[in-house]
Amino acid sequence: MDDKLRVEFYKHAVREEDIEEVVKVLRSTFLTTGPKTKHFEAKLAEYLQQKYVVGVTSCTAGLFLSLKALGIGPGDEVITTPLSFIATSNTILEAGATPIFVDVEPETGNIDLARVEAAITSKTKAVMPVHLYGQMVDMKKLSAICKSRGLHIIEDAAHSLESLREGIRPGQLGTTACFSFYATKNLTCGEGGAISTDDPEVYDRLLQLRLHGMTKSAAERYSKRYEHWDMDMLGYKANLPDILSAVMFHQIDRLGHQLQSREAICKRYEEAFSPLPQLDFPKVQPDSISARHLFTLWVPRGFRDSALAELQAHHIGVAVNFRPIHLMRFYRKTMGFQPGSFPIAEEIGERTLTLPMYPDMPKEKVDRVIEVVTELAQHWHP
Repeated sequence: MDDKLRVEFYKHAVREEDIEEVVKVLRSTFLTTGPKTKHFEAKLAEYLQQKYVVGVTSCTAGLFLSLKALGIGPGDEVITTPLSFIATSNTILEAGATPIFVDVEPETGNIDLARVEAAITSKTKAVMPVHLYGQMVDMKKLSAICKSRGLHIIEDAAHSLESLREGIRPGQLGTTACFSFYATKNLTCGEGGAISTDDPEVYDRLLQLRLHGMTKSAAERYSKRYEHWDMDMLGYKANLPDILSAVMFHQIDRLGHQLQSREAICKRYEEAFSPLPQLDFPKVQPDSISARHLFTLWVPRGFRDSALAELQAHHIGVAVNFRPIHLMRFYRKTMGFQPGSFPIAEEIGERTLTLPMYPDMPKEKVDRVIEVVTELAQHWHP
């Protein structure tokens, strides 16, 4: 078919300069975690305005290592949202703790902070908010809640690298923030992640935890005179290699420009779909800059799956972000959740679909998505 009528769900924005950086690494001594990763971590820390960044294999690994670095495990509770990718709550279970879900805000899909406060018990050790789609949670309010009770905040910032709310960036009020460099993320190497923190003790523990608990990395062992290493703690294999760090090094410089491009596309979608009463979408909150990681559309209940099929029949790529975690088979079976537990998250989960949106998306393809959605939506009436 005509490529002008086919709209891919996502296309990455890797450039020649990124490929050249990878080639340099392939011709160098270190393919694993070495000087390029160290330089990438320093550059990302500067961008985030934080003291430290630890490169890891995924945001999932980052969340898990953050929990372990803070000593959170069996008998502990971590409050989080049911409206996220399953990795968020899975990491809590993998650490041996218990995820405590609370419902979300109807306008954003983000965790409802009033419900967070009500869910805190003597077993609560941390809150794990998700900055959904790029819209940050009100971190000033959450920080006040957690500080007064001595709780950690581990931010799932997989969607929100470029986000800002009331002058606060991801990680600046949390103990750690965890980022994803998955294939469709705003900063990508295919698979990868990072943890940011301002706490030097947490930083040191994370460095060891990402590499088996060893006291020296490969770069430290082999770049200078050989020194014996030891093992201080039970760690894991989760270090980000130089090859992947190289892909992203120059991408950091382009984040601002690419955010402007995604913002323009999202504004066009919002202007086109706002007049249609049967459609809705998450709202960017005042004093906020959304990272605009995804553009999700909320169609009438009962029409989402048919809408997905219709859009695909018109050769438009789609996804679903997200069906609620607590209604996944595993969580129903092991934790006893049933429909009705978190009605707002469930309502969004029944209605949400994600439209194509990426920095280099041509105007004619944006127009094509708007045209098809507007036409099909005439039949999406409850």
